[in-house]
Amino acid sequence: MPNRVLVADDLSAEGIRILREAGLEVDVKVGLPPDALADLIGDYDALAVRSATKVTAKLLERAARLKVVGRAGVGVDNVDLDAATRRGVVVMNTPGGSSVTVAELTVAHILALARHVAQATASVKGGKWEKKRFQGRELAGKTLGVVGIGNIGSIVVNRCRAFGMRAVAYDPFISADAAARLGVTPVTLDELWAQADVVSLHVPLTEQTRNLVSADVLRRLRPGALLVNCARGGLVDEAALAEALAEGRLGGAAFDVFEKEPPAPDHPLLRSERFICTPHIGASTEEAQAAVAVGIAEQLAAYLARGEVKNAVNLPAVSPEALERVGPYLELALRLGSLAAQLGLGLGGVEEVKVEFAGELASAPQRPLTARVLRGLFQHFLEEPVNEVSAPAVARDRGIAVREERSADAEDYVSLLTVRLRGQAREVVVSGTVFGRKEPRVVRVNQFRLAAEPEGDLVICENDDAPGVVGNLGVALGEAGVNIARIALARADDRSAAFCLLNVDSPPGPELLERLRRLPHVRSVRVARI
Repeated sequence: MPNRVLVADDLSAEGIRILREAGLEVDVKVGLPPDALADLIGDYDALAVRSATKVTAKLLERAARLKVVGRAGVGVDNVDLDAATRRGVVVMNTPGGSSVTVAELTVAHILALARHVAQATASVKGGKWEKKRFQGRELAGKTLGVVGIGNIGSIVVNRCRAFGMRAVAYDPFISADAAARLGVTPVTLDELWAQADVVSLHVPLTEQTRNLVSADVLRRLRPGALLVNCARGGLVDEAALAEALAEGRLGGAAFDVFEKEPPAPDHPLLRSERFICTPHIGASTEEAQAAVAVGIAEQLAAYLARGEVKNAVNLPAVSPEALERVGPYLELALRLGSLAAQLGLGLGGVEEVKVEFAGELASAPQRPLTARVLRGLFQHFLEEPVNEVSAPAVARDRGIAVREERSADAEDYVSLLTVRLRGQAREVVVSGTVFGRKEPRVVRVNQFRLAAEPEGDLVICENDDAPGVVGNLGVALGEAGVNIARIALARADDRSAAFCLLNVDSPPGPELLERLRRLPHVRSVRVARI
């Protein structure tokens, strides 16, 4: 019996042709209600979707034959990955298929802002001829500041350098050599805000990047600077941006994405003459849509015919034998990578990642754990999704050396996993183990030894080893309505410093963070989300 594929969302004719020429039986049923889709899904081996169809746990329960779900596009928010993984269903996507398209829209927005294209068009259509009003500026000789230099950001740099622009970039996870190959100068965020004539955002939305462009940042941008966001809504404080535009501090801003979509008709940005926008059409070109359709069709055909896996977002890169040995440490590796990344944002560019395996882990398969560490490391700052298969290649492309080291000595633990990030400025070290084969614990952060649960929202504080610090932190958080769920304390062996990691029920906002940083004897406070 041939494998059967159900195409539940629009897929190009070329994609359908590829599936059928591979000998697959293909049914195209677009726009089915959830109940109707559930009634049919049990007869299919593969499901091809875009963003409209929701692949829920309830639907997967009815999918007795289903082997693979193919998402024609990057995001897989419409697929319940946990439920699919539990049922052994591989979920694939097509990352990179729309990178050029999104980058081109970004450049289009930059050009439109520099030359007032949208506003001038509306003026002429309104019967006016206002040449002096729409005097623009050249991009040649200006500085482009790119936040995040992944696939899309690097293409934007390439296109803008052709205009004669100089490019600077903030990306904590790229080496100086890799940045030089891309034609950008690595800088800190503060340096980027101060230098850039045009700022373009290319990072995911996380707790660390939410309102990345805040009211304070907007005040620090160069007068007349242009701001473009074709990445994710929520990266910019939209109310603060509307105020900055109204005051004339910025030359203009352009969005393809908003925090809430569609924006309300009375959204203050929509009233600004210095603001232009598009309705989240970054990936909406014929070429990009065709590319992702062809890509997912080829991936589904290869998987069903030969078992080849490409761009799987939930397939553990671990054999059953290896899984038996390292399974409990896979989640720990992901969390340690994530925590190290968030602690290492000030490293000045990561140059090396060292993963150390001690105790029983020293004789276990290490590649799956290293891949998990790298996935955790990159997932907070790359606009493009990263999984265990792609993470090693991402590190290689970014000029980051990845090393593994084994040791029989696990200190006081049966097994110990350590992640070291080395940058131009300093090193970050985090270690962890698993209690009872199922409870991940962080047992070291740099020089401090502790036992902390790497889960949820974290407040991380380094301070003088003096009385009252923990009490002051608790009072400040409590007065702001932030509940402390757990707390782990540590001090340096020579009592030169102390450290605490607090699990909190909700993340502290910017004002509360500043209050915490001003408390007596506090040296630094940062937040993380695991």
